Amino acid sequence: MNTSTKGTALITGASAGIGAIYADRLAKRGYDLILVARNEDRLNTLARRLTAETGHSVETVAADLNDKAALAKIEGILRENSSITMLVNNAGIGSVASILNGDVDTMESMINLNITALTRLTYAVAPVFASKGAGTIINISSVVGIAVELLNGVYSASKSYVLSFGHALQRDLADKGVRVQTVLPAATATEFWDVAGYAKQKEAASTMTADDLVDAALAGLDQGELVTIPTLHDADGWTQWEAGRRALTPKFANARPAPRYVADANTGA
Repeated sequence: MNTSTKGTALITGASAGIGAIYADRLAKRGYDLILVARNEDRLNTLARRLTAETGHSVETVAADLNDKAALAKIEGILRENSSITMLVNNAGIGSVASILNGDVDTMESMINLNITALTRLTYAVAPVFASKGAGTIINISSVVGIAVELLNGVYSASKSYVLSFGHALQRDLADKGVRVQTVLPAATATEFWDVAGYAKQKEAASTMTADDLVDAALAGLDQGELVTIPTLHDADGWTQWEAGRRALTPKFANARPAPRYVADANTGA
């Protein structure tokens, strides 16, 4: 039993799936925990098990991060609890519905959880970590943040945001001693698919277990990766994709339109 502590990791969406596995692995790595999710019974069951197995302190906070007051409470914990050394922004929901049969209020809730809550929690803790010159922020994105045509458009867009936000965080915090990692899972065997309305995906041959996903993500963190894609065997493919994106950046700065957009003013629509 490893009772030495690396500080406290606060994990959102911690009652099941990827979040629960992060809780297990981080406790075994030496972290105390603050677990956040809506399901209080599951949180408490997990907390009791992890405390018994590891000897580490495991606090639970039952909170719906779509609720402004609940979100503000977690922001306050991140600002005020000086023992916190890691934030795992894992809470999120998804959908497979198209724009033609999706409910817009559900999409708004998805944006609030996948984007707004993640952003506010990061903004709460980043200055604290920067002032200490240490800390780790792990944001869970998705491969659909790149392969945006898959699944629901709002979900894919929300995960593109998380990926882009991670790049900006890395720029802002790299010289402050703060580690930032963006994790892009592909299909993972969790309750996500039940909520999204596509439960059969959990049984697909290409679906990774949550255990394997988190173990790979933590290996990527140990290796200093800024972006970790556990299912991607072709690491060079990602390197080339990133290099291509960065190579375009200086080409955007032009005062005049590209020649292909310069047309006779008397033609066209």
